[in-house]
Amino acid sequence: MIALAAMLCACADKSDPPRTIMGADASRGLEVIERVGCAACHDTPGVAWPRGLAGPSLQGFADSPMIAGQFPNRPDRLIPFLKDAPSMAPATAMPAMPLTDAEARDVAAYLYTLHD
Repeated sequence: MIALAAMLCACADKSDPPRTIMGADASRGLEVIERVGCAACHDTPGVAWPRGLAGPSLQGFADSPMIAGQFPNRPDRLIPFLKDAPSMAPATAMPAMPLTDAEARDVAAYLYTLHD
C-alpha cells in the first residue's frame, strides 16, 4: 500500500511549480511592460493598446510549462530571458530588453499572474 501511494505521488501533476519571486511587485511589472513597449509585439493582458501580434499572446503565461517553447517556465529561467532573450535563444525575434534585474523580476511577477 505504501509503495502504491509513493508511486501515485511520483506521478502527481507538477506543472504548477511555486513561482514566488522575493521582492518582486507585479503591479510595478505591469508599469515596466507598458514603459518598455512589450505590447508592441505581444498581446498583453492589462495593456489596452497596442495589441502586438509579432510575438505570442501573454494571456495564460503563468499556466504555460515552457518559455518560448524551449525553457522550463521557472523564475530562474524567465528573468534572464526577459533581459536578454537572444543570449539564450539566438533564433528568437525578441530583442534584448533594457531591464534592470529588479525590473525583470517585477515583469516576471506580473507574467505569473496571467492565468487562462
